[in-house]
Amino acid sequence: MEYEIKPTKRTRIDLPELWTFRELFYFFTWRDVKIKYKQTVLGALWAILQPFLLMVVFTLFFSKALKIEHGVLPYPVFVYSGLMLWTIFSTGVSNAGNSMVSNANIIKKVYFPRLIIPISSIISTLVDFAMTFILFIGLLIYYRSPVSFGQLCIALPLSVLITLMATIGLGSFLAALNVRYRDFRYVIPFMIQVLLFLTPVIYPVTFIPPGILQDLLQLNPLSGVIEAFRAALTGSPFNWILIGKSIGVSLLLFFIGLAYFKKTEYNFADLA
Repeated sequence: MEYEIKPTKRTRIDLPELWTFRELFYFFTWRDVKIKYKQTVLGALWAILQPFLLMVVFTLFFSKALKIEHGVLPYPVFVYSGLMLWTIFSTGVSNAGNSMVSNANIIKKVYFPRLIIPISSIISTLVDFAMTFILFIGLLIYYRSPVSFGQLCIALPLSVLITLMATIGLGSFLAALNVRYRDFRYVIPFMIQVLLFLTPVIYPVTFIPPGILQDLLQLNPLSGVIEAFRAALTGSPFNWILIGKSIGVSLLLFFIGLAYFKKTEYNFADLA
């Protein structure tokens, strides 16, 4: 007697099935973290060095050249606060986009919910975020930057959650596309580079004059969360309209990405 093990409906996200295989989230996440820093001299310190060096470059060459008004926050704190959330998104999308191809051998041998692979690769970025947040606390102390702890308790988890939703959606979508069209292994790094300058990391949303360009910038799912995080540092009121746009776009990316992933999941074993 033969048994065929296969996923449920193509467009349905089977949450009970994901819960059954929940231990695989830990396995793949921890494996990705260990592989990333294996045989490196500095180890997990690379998670801090990358955004820190970017902060130094942006501070030295962009703040004065662009004459950016960044409010009461010192520019290094201003930039680094955006880079922390950007790193979750950029690293997560890059890891997830290539995750199915890099795990082709596992996919061909045994069945488990394939969605675990890209999501786990994104969850591993939270380890880097925790490391960068430690340095961020040091920056706040060094520059004696004001912090509204009440607002920060709201903005920090909200910002991370919205960023993760957008990252999982786009990352899963690109992971499925990369299985069929290997060109996306070259498209993904280029896309991330372009998106960095279309995200208010080195400048505030208000740096762009009001009009269609600012409206398009506000549709970036990271625009609202970065601005909310910075508002918590200064005690400024949250721009709930901008945050609402980020939530809406992130949810749209999340459901479209997962739906496309589930729809094409049947072909992964053949194409990976």
